[in-house]
Amino acid sequence: MSEQRPIDVVTARVKAVYSRWRRSTPIAQMRADWDELFGYMPDGVSVEPVRIGTLEAAWIGAPGAHADRAILYFHGGGFQVGSIRSHLELMASISAAAGCRVLGVNYRLAPEHRFPAPLLDAAAAYDWLLAQGFSPAQVALAGDSAGGGLVLSTLLRLRDAGRPLPAAAAVMSVWTDLTAAGASYETRREADPIHQQPMILAMAANYLGTGGDPTDPLASPLFGDLRGLPPLLIQVGDRETVLSDSEDFAARARDAGVAVELQVYPDMIHVFQQFPRDLAQARAAIAAIGDFLAPRFARRSLDED
Repeated sequence: MSEQRPIDVVTARVKAVYSRWRRSTPIAQMRADWDELFGYMPDGVSVEPVRIGTLEAAWIGAPGAHADRAILYFHGGGFQVGSIRSHLELMASISAAAGCRVLGVNYRLAPEHRFPAPLLDAAAAYDWLLAQGFSPAQVALAGDSAGGGLVLSTLLRLRDAGRPLPAAAAVMSVWTDLTAAGASYETRREADPIHQQPMILAMAANYLGTGGDPTDPLASPLFGDLRGLPPLLIQVGDRETVLSDSEDFAARARDAGVAVELQVYPDMIHVFQQFPRDLAQARAAIAAIGDFLAPRFARRSLDED
């Protein structure tokens, strides 16, 4: 019998969690399961809890990470699961790759807190960073899946308010279209082992609530005016049903004059970067995030290390 490929091994682990969930499964159990799947603590990483108003947050620092710039990170999970814990390894890996600390935020989740609560929390976290003495040019945003969409919506909200924008942003398997109308929902339907259109639409409905508009650019940034956004890195797996969310957004951003780098990874699944111990492609993608973000930061005049 041939040995399983690493991508098949990690896919089976994710599917094993999903397969335990039923309509009757409490949301608290789903969140605990998701944290347990990904909650690995890398050696030597510092985790410094902080409070941003009522929000839990934490500075994640790989060994040698500098304090003169920061990455503000919003985790994925369909706006319903996910946390600092579930994304600790990914944030630590990005910290190492970019050479700076990452600020992870436990923004409010649905169904208890629907749109626009996460967007308000994201803006509050950005404001908190600036209040700590960082300039916008010393800050980048990053996120995956729903958190990647939150990154892009936050950029639109800041721009529309006339606020200075961060230096750059990097998103992974980004969810930009809550209508789930992209071509890849059909073209990748057989290839994607995890996420299908009915699941995506159900998560969108749970996030937006009754009467919510899935074409609101602050929920679905694909439908926004994208002019004036900072340089963007977009990574996505070629097997993903949300592939079009990345490809279509990148095309619209380029048309709007935004500097965009789109990286499509063959045979990869949704947020494959969460498996750096298992997948060489995850390690390569995280290194690319560091290579993209690191040269775009301004530096403080006095390093705080």
